Amino acid sequence: MPHQFLSDDWLTEVKKIGDEFRDESTPGADITVNVTVTDTPEGDRELHLNAGTFGPGHIEGAPTKLTLPYEVAKDMFVNGNQQAAMQAFMSGQIKVEGDMTKLMAMQAQGANPNQAKIQERLKEITVV
Repeated sequence: MPHQFLSDDWLTEVKKIGDEFRDESTPGADITVNVTVTDTPEGDRELHLNAGTFGPGHIEGAPTKLTLPYEVAKDMFVNGNQQAAMQAFMSGQIKVEGDMTKLMAMQAQGANPNQAKIQERLKEITVV
């Protein structure tokens, strides 16, 4: 059953998907990033990326914070559109505070080998 992107139910399903595909060798498993998504249907939404999956709220002490608009976040996280991410960053829609090297390290480490499967599952659980 599809859920609204970033809703509590969506985050619960994303955690299940992340747990299913996670192992200690997953790229980015040791990186924590706080994310604020603006202009969601319910206002701004705070979440975090930790050990390769999303969770609600920010984590105290996270070295990096990302702020981006809802549509860009959906395109990046659900559709896996990294080109949109780059364009949004270059146009100033994505703001980074703190240790940007953490984001660069996540990108340099590459995607989870199961990324295509994860992306397909995210599309399945997300209301279009």
